[in-house]
Amino acid sequence: MNSRTASVSDWRSWPQAELERQYDARATVPDIAVELQAYRDSSTPMYQLTPCVRDVTYGSGSDETLDLFPVAGRPDAPLLVFIHGGYWRALTSQDSVFMAQQFTAHGVAVAAINYTLAPQATLAQIVDQCQRAVAWLLKDAAPHGVAPPRTVLTGSSAGAHLAAMLLAPEWQAEHGLAPNALCGGVLLSGLYDLEPVQRCVPNTWLNLSVAQAQALSPMHHLPHPQVPLYVAVAEHDTDEFKRQSRHYAAACRAHGNPVTWHEAPQRNHFNIVLDWMDAQSALFQATMGLMHK
Repeated sequence: MNSRTASVSDWRSWPQAELERQYDARATVPDIAVELQAYRDSSTPMYQLTPCVRDVTYGSGSDETLDLFPVAGRPDAPLLVFIHGGYWRALTSQDSVFMAQQFTAHGVAVAAINYTLAPQATLAQIVDQCQRAVAWLLKDAAPHGVAPPRTVLTGSSAGAHLAAMLLAPEWQAEHGLAPNALCGGVLLSGLYDLEPVQRCVPNTWLNLSVAQAQALSPMHHLPHPQVPLYVAVAEHDTDEFKRQSRHYAAACRAHGNPVTWHEAPQRNHFNIVLDWMDAQSALFQATMGLMHK
């Protein structure tokens, strides 16, 4: 079946093999090991090149840590919070700080959140961990040189799903955060409706019921209407990843959110996020625009 000639809204009628192909991000690149190693290779030097506080705890769990890169002498610098992808079962914060030098050089602090991976943690538990991490950053990070007046929440792939869940306002009041605590979101090649995900291979480690998939889908938890968003996909993402992002962007725009949509040319599902290392890239420029909007 050629999905490019089929209506992507008809995924429920697709053969199972086509559904699996559409949600197999790793199959869109020749060598997934090379893509993932690029994250680590680009992140490791940041710990030597940029002042940082490593493995700061935001909770009591062994995986409840984050890496923090303040801007020297500027505790009131805006903050970029990054939540890594990996289909909720791979990668760590140590693979996720490749952008630190570029942003801190431009006056923006960076935090990369670590969380317990599936299946050791349920998706609901992972969402809760990320919520507590962001709440800690906004309320308790001042002793580490970060007291941001503006915070942009970002994520890639599964991390974009988690960031989108955190952009929804319901949980923020429960953690004592102001309604305008998050001033923007950058969401890259994300998953916003988990119903099709629940029906294919990723559910072998997520173990979601139909009800849980719905409850944990950002499509049902949109951001506060005043929060601006940058929603992007890679040229070489599958049609379903692109469809998910377009539908989420459209829903947010109808909800009242200012939304910028972008398809990054010559990028794949994994390297799209590395554009943050290039100050001239559309991704970096758009993120900085949200910081200062």
